[in-house]
Amino acid sequence: MTIRTAELSPATTQIVKSTNQTSLGTAALTAAIGLLIMAIAAPFAELYVYPKLIVPGNAAETVQNIMANRALFTAGMFGYLIAFLCDVLVAWALYLLLKPVNENLSLLTAWFRLVYTVIAIMALLNLVTVLKLVNPTNPSLIAQPDLLQAQVMFSIQTFKSHWYFGLLFFGIHLGLLGYLVFVSKYIPRILGVLLVIAGLGYILTTLKPYVFPNLNLDFAEYTFYGELIFMVWLLIRGPKIQGANEDDRKLFQTWPNQS
Repeated sequence: MTIRTAELSPATTQIVKSTNQTSLGTAALTAAIGLLIMAIAAPFAELYVYPKLIVPGNAAETVQNIMANRALFTAGMFGYLIAFLCDVLVAWALYLLLKPVNENLSLLTAWFRLVYTVIAIMALLNLVTVLKLVNPTNPSLIAQPDLLQAQVMFSIQTFKSHWYFGLLFFGIHLGLLGYLVFVSKYIPRILGVLLVIAGLGYILTTLKPYVFPNLNLDFAEYTFYGELIFMVWLLIRGPKIQGANEDDRKLFQTWPNQS
């Protein structure tokens, strides 16, 4: 028995189209919500908690701050964790959203974000170590305070360096994502360009210590706006994506006939 798209009734075709539209719309909204949560959780940890407690070059004051504000430090650590977990959700949602463009490339794009997430979560374990070190029951607080302070600063610096290295994979993810958005039929091309620029910013920032060690410039600080604009577009227009159904129907029509 041969199944052909042309033999589908108009009602069945409409169901297929509606299902595809709902799937893409839901994927867009899911990605947008994940990005929105990240836009709140990550800045809370990185721009509020971290500068409030960590004093560069002053290990003693840093340890005192963390000990006096353990709850805030823990909240910041969970802020990072929530942001990294949302990366998994966003990777999956964006894969579904751009799967009609190129399934294999969309999957590869998602994997680069997942690799970044694994590196980031592993780096976050260093902050767990910090909490253990500043535990009031730790005998080193009294016996070897200098050594403990050095260990705390080392763990904090290790977290930062490992996380920032992972941003290299995140930058590649954004570059591939930008290309998929650019060639898609249902997302504005300008968003693809902005995402590619954002990805290049992260890549250059990660490579700067090795390639441009004397350059005092954070490229990502000026290029990350593409992510925010993409998030806003997904929130407002994502659930109402138009044009994806036509692409999906063309893909459906290319399925090999089965007898």
